Amino acid sequence: MNLPNKLTVMRILLVPILVIISMIDFPVELWNIPLGYILADIIFIIAAITDKIDGYLARKNNQVTTFGKFLDPIADKILVVSALIILVERGTIPAWIPIIIVFREFLVSGYRLIASQQNGKVIAANKWGKLKTVTQMIAIILTLIDVNQIGSIFTKSLTGFSFVLNLLDTLLMFICVIATIFSGYEYLKDGKDILKDM
Repeated sequence: MNLPNKLTVMRILLVPILVIISMIDFPVELWNIPLGYILADIIFIIAAITDKIDGYLARKNNQVTTFGKFLDPIADKILVVSALIILVERGTIPAWIPIIIVFREFLVSGYRLIASQQNGKVIAANKWGKLKTVTQMIAIILTLIDVNQIGSIFTKSLTGFSFVLNLLDTLLMFICVIATIFSGYEYLKDGKDILKDM
């Protein structure tokens, strides 16, 4: 197993650690943020970084493998969905956000599979998909350390760091949702020729 694939496997193995850390109630806070929130965020950031590194190394060293192409997107989805579920369990985000994201992922994955089987075509991410990915990762990183629900800036008198953090993660999470919906629509629109044969 080459290094990029090992990094992909490591990303998957970090997910149970992320979940376990999130379940522990640490009696310590840093900057008024529970230690468990900070540790979970650090684990998520490390896992997210491995996603960039493994892809870069695979292309640079010509180590792209079928195993890597299969496992890498799965590892990404496991990481993101796990983090979103943790945030729902905390009460930080409403359940409809991960529902929309997961629905879109199933839709796009199915579309890509059909396109690949029909004509061997590899479907690249559109501009909405790229925006979704960037805003999604940053929003999760910020939201994991936010002790307030997203949107609390509209219902609570937040000040200082709490206000800025909640403003940013609320804004980015909603941009992510909008980009998720539009990217899913773009895939369906662009794939109408494939779908009409079904």
